Amino acid sequence: MEEKLVISQKFKLLTYVLMALGVLSYALGFIFDAERTWASYLLNNYYFVSLAIGAAFFGAIQYITQSGWSAMFKRVPEAMVAYLPFAALFFVLMYFGMHSIFEWTHQEAVQHDYLLQYKSPYLNETFFFIRVIVFFGVWILMSTVLRKLSLREDEAGGIVYFEKQELYSKIFIFIIAFSFSLFSVDMLMSLEPHWYSTLFAAKSFIAAFMHASSIIALIVIVLSRQGYFKMLNGSHLHDFTRYIFMTSIIWGYFNFVEFMLIWYGNIPEETVWFVHRWHGAYKILFFANIILNWAIPFLVLMPRKSSRSKLIILPVIFILIIGQYAELYYIIWPATVGEAKFGLLEIGTFLGNAGLFTWVVGTTLAKASLVPRNHPYLQESIQHHF
Repeated sequence: MEEKLVISQKFKLLTYVLMALGVLSYALGFIFDAERTWASYLLNNYYFVSLAIGAAFFGAIQYITQSGWSAMFKRVPEAMVAYLPFAALFFVLMYFGMHSIFEWTHQEAVQHDYLLQYKSPYLNETFFFIRVIVFFGVWILMSTVLRKLSLREDEAGGIVYFEKQELYSKIFIFIIAFSFSLFSVDMLMSLEPHWYSTLFAAKSFIAAFMHASSIIALIVIVLSRQGYFKMLNGSHLHDFTRYIFMTSIIWGYFNFVEFMLIWYGNIPEETVWFVHRWHGAYKILFFANIILNWAIPFLVLMPRKSSRSKLIILPVIFILIIGQYAELYYIIWPATVGEAKFGLLEIGTFLGNAGLFTWVVGTTLAKASLVPRNHPYLQESIQHHF
């Protein structure tokens, strides 16, 4: 079985328009409000990196658990991971906006702050970018190796390449868990270097996995409506939604435990983070995050019938897309911009990054057979029913 994705001119034009809109929005933003634009730059790039890393984690899990149901769709997370080289360039370019984002990059602030001095062996610009380069280098290397093995499996068949992918996935999954946890601390938690949370990295990691799972499901559903993945059925949808349902519960648990322990302990060094966010629009976002990222996917996808319906799954996914942005806005904006501001700048820059991510995913999917024809579990995936 071989199914090639054909990219339409309308799709290309749409992504080009979105990317142009993003470039224009960033350019005007840097001219008129650089600090706010750098905050958007960090948010948007972290947003789509988390989707790529979450997709890599999703793909690795399928190999490690030898999941048969997902074999037909493995090209989708592979295509999402292809965004990482672009993201690496964007994060290296963030060097020019470090002083607008991170307090610990200001030498005068470090000189008069004992805690920042104590953390300076880790929180310094040189070591920061060394970590960025190492993280992206390892992610890109491992994902490239897995992608090549996947394509060779299409050509040669057999079980050898599958076993190699399973082995490398076992290695990659630990690399992802460790490195992305540090990456979230670097990019998000260090925005307020006096604050710390032992659960922040775990919560960020599960958020990446949850939202990546939802985007994978979204892409599969959209392609099925365009005539691809003809074998997609309710059982496949049910398995996709189980990932979303499960991770929403874990995210909700970490979110509750983090807040509850900090509230109960009442230690100023911990509570200050929530105090800054317990007023105005940020207080609304606190509750909105819980509703968008936990309550809605948990309650809506719990029934078996709704978890197998495209008409119900799609709105939940779009809610999660908004939920991920809301959560990152809630983390980044109070620490960088201060006042809650949202307008054309935020919309335009996000759409620009979304256009690039969509273009990368689409063109990568078109480069190989959409269905991995020699995957050993392909028939199990096609005949998947329960």
